[in-house]
Amino acid sequence: MISTRSVQIGPPRFGIAVHALILLAKCEGTLSSAAIACDVQSHATFLRRVLAQLMHTGIVEAREGRNGGYYLKRRPDQITLADIFLAVQSDCCEPEVQEKCASGKQKLEAIMAEVQKQTVELLKQHTLADLMQE
Repeated sequence: MISTRSVQIGPPRFGIAVHALILLAKCEGTLSSAAIACDVQSHATFLRRVLAQLMHTGIVEAREGRNGGYYLKRRPDQITLADIFLAVQSDCCEPEVQEKCASGKQKLEAIMAEVQKQTVELLKQHTLADLMQE
């Protein structure tokens, strides 16, 4: 049986972040979080959390005020998919939960670290501009 679900790469916010950045690059100006959220079909609060992570790493910037919004801080050809992937990556478990999940944890962490390393290396080969051309 063939699945019709789309392929999920990385954390769920990775796809949202890529979509939002493409939108910002195409608009070549500022967009409100509400406008971006509508286009990427995400809740504005969740999107603002994603944008905050992108701001923290210097990919986007926010301008406050009546005509404010988010805008790209770098050109699309200077933003690799690895930059985006690493910006939105977050630990999903609190320390208390991690302690309870110690069985097999070290081996799984080693495997996931290798998966992430290979994923990042592949994503470094592609930029936001590459996605915009397709």
